[in-house]
Amino acid sequence: MVKLSIEHLSKRYWFEREDREVLAVNDVSLAVEDGEFLAIVGPSGCGKTTLLNIVAGLLPYEEGTVSIDGKRVDGPGVDRAVVFQHSSLLPWRTIAGNVRYGMEMQRRFDEATMRERADHFVKMVGLNGFEKHFPNELSGGMQQRVNLARALAADPKVLLMDEPFAALDAQTREFMQSELLKIWSQDRKTVLFITHQINEAVYLADRVAVMSARPGRLKGVFKIPFGRPRTLSLKRDPQFLEIEDSIWQLIEEESQKLNMVLAEK
Repeated sequence: MVKLSIEHLSKRYWFEREDREVLAVNDVSLAVEDGEFLAIVGPSGCGKTTLLNIVAGLLPYEEGTVSIDGKRVDGPGVDRAVVFQHSSLLPWRTIAGNVRYGMEMQRRFDEATMRERADHFVKMVGLNGFEKHFPNELSGGMQQRVNLARALAADPKVLLMDEPFAALDAQTREFMQSELLKIWSQDRKTVLFITHQINEAVYLADRVAVMSARPGRLKGVFKIPFGRPRTLSLKRDPQFLEIEDSIWQLIEEESQKLNMVLAEK
């Protein structure tokens, strides 16, 4: 069953000062099934974040269709939640208060339900005992767990993640990848995950979509054959490394094309 459908989506930006138009995303079509974890990778500037922001309802689009459960996306909605690269927690709120925030904005949960869900998701991300702490008392990895708990507590149909671990150190990033899979396995939200790191995409996802250099087109989709649960040792598996290398080759081809275009200018 398709949860998120993207059909022939294109996005153009107009730069008034330069009097020119830039095609950022070009005729992208993707179908993400209910409960699927789809990662998107590609060269810098290929339109990955633009695509995610359109699905989130944060950017308008003029060409193509984006829909969730058959309903067209025309703006933000309670059926989607976004986890950004930076946690963007409210510094004056406790951890429990931050996790409640999305539910409060939706105004569809009563007080008892919000309290119960906040407690549940704080425990799910392994932060029970930190409910009364403030963001500046937590590490970067812990703050991103709060960010994830806040998104999940709002009960979205689709979870959108824009390089959520990019600001973390390498060791914490690997730990958070494993933690994310543990958390995701408990309720299997449909996930659209943006990353620059290929092995992160292969480790986390059911499928990995590769975008071309700007204008971003869908260059290929890789089905990841590994079962779940997964451990970090999977990253040393020869088949894992082969898939990672195949994806890298596509991205390298696109990067070389981009460099040639820039050189000609």
